[in-house]
Amino acid sequence: MRFDVITLFPELFAPLLTAGITRRAYESGLVEVCLHNPRDFAQGNYRRADDRPFGGGPGMVMMAEPLEATLLHIRAQRSDQAPVVLFSPIGSPLKHEGVEAWSQSSGAILLCGRYEGIDQRFIDRYVDQQISLGDFILSGGEIAAMALLDAVARLQPGVLTDAQSHHQDSFNSALDGLLDCPHYTRPEVWSGAPVPDVLLSGHHARIEAWRRQQRLELTANHRPDILEQARNKGLITKADERLLQAKN
Repeated sequence: MRFDVITLFPELFAPLLTAGITRRAYESGLVEVCLHNPRDFAQGNYRRADDRPFGGGPGMVMMAEPLEATLLHIRAQRSDQAPVVLFSPIGSPLKHEGVEAWSQSSGAILLCGRYEGIDQRFIDRYVDQQISLGDFILSGGEIAAMALLDAVARLQPGVLTDAQSHHQDSFNSALDGLLDCPHYTRPEVWSGAPVPDVLLSGHHARIEAWRRQQRLELTANHRPDILEQARNKGLITKADERLLQAKN
């Protein structure tokens, strides 16, 4: 798959692409990432890619012309009609189901806004989908793009050391979309706090039952909306409900 990223600050992506376990996805070509700076396609001696907003107001707005030239350059390199994705406050929240869908796609063209935003005419003409990380504002779309790329990369075969580890992630369908349980490692007692006895028992059925209970309780306490979604899908059993009632 290939992700083309339109950004005024391509240098921000260097650590993502060269560090950490997900670099395997980029170095192997499982996830190809191509960076494009609109300033390289801007006209004039100053290569301006932004200007003052019509109507007045603070800040600058990214201009449609260099963005269009960048996009046309990308389209000429790709053999598919990859969707143009803008990271924006009005976008749909990025969730695990969306990440899974992107991880099985051929990629996309990721548009990273800056300053006060992007000329609306470019958005109206070219943007196919808008995505949000949450109800807050970042300095630009680069962090959001990196979040999507990282989430997609770790789902690719051979990227994680344990190929099954992502199936134990929070929100994964293998956990019925619930939050994951707490995890512990050595030493068995740290600062007076011991590891739960059940995890030292070697009894796999008891351990899995404990983990299921912890996932249910954590989700009920911290994300009851996710628990309700699981109920609506028929994923919470009568035994699960008894565990929740007993805790209350």
